[in-house]
Amino acid sequence: MSDGKTIDVRNLQEFFRDSVHAALERQNVGVEDHTEHYVVNLLTMFARSEALFESTADGPRLKPLALMLAEADSASSREERWRALQRMGDVSLFVAGFFAQSFARRLVDVDYHVAMGGHAYGTLADTCGGSGARGRALASVFAELAEKFQRLVDALNDVSEMAHRHDHRDVLRQYEIWLKTGSPRARAILAGLRVDPVRVPAGRTLN
Repeated sequence: MSDGKTIDVRNLQEFFRDSVHAALERQNVGVEDHTEHYVVNLLTMFARSEALFESTADGPRLKPLALMLAEADSASSREERWRALQRMGDVSLFVAGFFAQSFARRLVDVDYHVAMGGHAYGTLADTCGGSGARGRALASVFAELAEKFQRLVDALNDVSEMAHRHDHRDVLRQYEIWLKTGSPRARAILAGLRVDPVRVPAGRTLN
């Protein structure tokens, strides 16, 4: 927690279930129960670093999304391609939701993860629906994840910043997030700081 306090969590899945549900309500994001359950399970899984990072000779590393996409495109089977796309969507959602602030001033920003994750889930929704009842159910979940990816990122930003009180130091970063993703949450934070954001004219950049 940003105030130095800790939260006593006896059941991580219950904690994420309550936190995600509350964040979705605060951000006015309506999703089906199966989709909400998927997101909760995703957070619970990636709370273990070994599930998020991959072992390499240089230690645990997060595989670049472009490489995940290349692996999906070159997969030798339909199931292998689906697994690669699902991993890409899941990692994109988690990283954009919990580490949006850490992307500031980097070449790859949160909008890249939103685009890549939405693409992965959208492709899954279009291709896995014909594989029986389970496939159709997953296709419905993936379709909603793709359609509402940015709004779900907003909700997860809420979960990750539960104890953070925004002030003037957050203005530039929230403006960058709003400018690149159109995030309603970022715009609301700016409004709370008495900032009315405007689009940068074509040909100009933020300094």
